[in-house]
Amino acid sequence: MLARILKDLRTERVILGLIIFNAVTLGLETSPSVMDRYGPLLHALDRAVLTVFVVELAARMMVFRLAFFRDPWSLFDLFVVGIALVPATGSFSVLRALRILRVLRLVTAVPSLKRVVGGLVTALPGMGSILLLLLLIFYVFSVMAAKLFGATKPELFGSFGAAAYTLFQVMTFDDWSAGIVKPLMDEHPWAWLFFVVFILLSTFMVLNLFIGVVVSALDEETARDAPKITHPAGSDERILAELAALRAELGALRRRAEERS
Repeated sequence: MLARILKDLRTERVILGLIIFNAVTLGLETSPSVMDRYGPLLHALDRAVLTVFVVELAARMMVFRLAFFRDPWSLFDLFVVGIALVPATGSFSVLRALRILRVLRLVTAVPSLKRVVGGLVTALPGMGSILLLLLLIFYVFSVMAAKLFGATKPELFGSFGAAAYTLFQVMTFDDWSAGIVKPLMDEHPWAWLFFVVFILLSTFMVLNLFIGVVVSALDEETARDAPKITHPAGSDERILAELAALRAELGALRRRAEERS
């Protein structure tokens, strides 16, 4: 009975609606004017929703037992809801901000989001190799930039850390031309070439490799979850027999047409 209720589509929709509703109420709690007028009501609604989440998790543990703890998505739900149960007082007061993590339960409630997250997790090994390549490019260009431009712009390239941070700003196109490159070109007219090569390697090549790996992983995840079409036993033989019968009928019709002509 309890398992049937948990697997019912209406139950899933209620939980999904409560997750979205809780996200809205937690967002409203960030407004001082709203809290002045409706603070006690919002806190009461938050506790009520949390109670429903706890009851739902407890029911799932009772029904699925050890299988619940073998499912990573169920453990994720347990972690997200468990954070909200930690008393947010004293040194744990920062955990009040983590209540918004309950919104992440949308990932487990919406199958398409689960596929996206699954694809990202699948892509992590490939992304690690690309990240290593990106770090090597950053290291090489940061050392070069510190050696070439450190004396001219010490606030931007005076040390390895400053150069790496400035190159990260260049990679994200944050005021890289007017704020960084053009002032350098007053003393280093060729500086544009250094930054163009860095942008081509870091942004247009390596980051596109990131995108390619993620897209490939998402395609694999979608293909894995796609429903597989299976044919009943003996269906192939039945189809071949019907094709043979059709050929025989076509042959008979052709002979009759030849006899009449």
